Amino acid sequence: MDNPTSRAIAQSRIDRAPAWLDLIQGASGLALALFMWGHMLLVSSILLGKDAMYHVARFFEGVYFFGRPYPQLVTAIAGAIFLLMIVHAVAAMRRMPSSYREYRTVFRHTRSLRHADTWLWLIQVATGLVLMFLAGVHLYTMMTHPADIGPYESADRFVSGRMWPLYLVLLFAVELHGGIGLYRLVLKWGLLPRSADPRAQRRRLVRLKWAITGFFLVLGLLTFAAYMKIGIEHRDRAGERYVPVALREAVPQAGGG
Repeated sequence: MDNPTSRAIAQSRIDRAPAWLDLIQGASGLALALFMWGHMLLVSSILLGKDAMYHVARFFEGVYFFGRPYPQLVTAIAGAIFLLMIVHAVAAMRRMPSSYREYRTVFRHTRSLRHADTWLWLIQVATGLVLMFLAGVHLYTMMTHPADIGPYESADRFVSGRMWPLYLVLLFAVELHGGIGLYRLVLKWGLLPRSADPRAQRRRLVRLKWAITGFFLVLGLLTFAAYMKIGIEHRDRAGERYVPVALREAVPQAGGG
C-alpha cells in the first residue's frame, strides 16, 4: 500500500511545478527582453558612424580590457543567450496550443470575445514561434563567426550574405514579442502601484507598451537601413574588414618614421 504521507509529499511537489515554471518563464523572458533592448541600442551605434560601431564591437571582444581581441567572448555571450532562450521556450510551450485544431478553437474564441489582451497573447505566441527558428539562426551565426562583427562585416552579412530578410522579420518579431511579454508580466505579477482607477492605469500601461515598442521598431528600421546602405556600397569589396579612421591615419605617419 502507498504511504499517505508519501502521496501527500508527491502531490505537493507536483502542485509547485507550475509555479516554478511560471517563475522561470517570467524571469527568463524579462532577462531576454532587457538584453534585446540593450542589444538594439548597441547595434544602432552605426547611426553615430562606422567608428562608433567598430569600437562597440571591439569592446565586447575585450580589446579595451586585455589589449587584444578575444572573439570567444562573443561566442560565450551568444551561447548563454541561446541557452536562456531554450529555457524560456520550454517553460512557455506548456501554455501554447499543441495542434491545429486547438489553434483554430483559440482563434475562434478570441474573435468572439473581442478581448484586446487575448489578441496580444496570440501575437506573442506567433512571434514566439518565429523567434524559435530565426533567433536560433542568428545566434548560431554569432557563435560560429564571432569575429565578423563590425561596420563592413555586419553590413556585408546583411547584403552580400543575403541575411536581410531574416533580420527584418526578426526585428518585428522580437520587438512585438518582448514588448507584449513585459506588459503581460507587469499585469500577471501585479507590479502596478495601487490606483483609484485601475482601468485608466491599464490603458496608460498599454499606451506606454506601444510607445516603447514603436520607439525600438523605428530605431531598428533606421539601423537596418544604415547597414543596408553600407552593405550595398561595400558590395564590390565584400569581405574587407573595417579599419577605423585613427588607425588609417596612423599608418602613413608610422611609415614616414
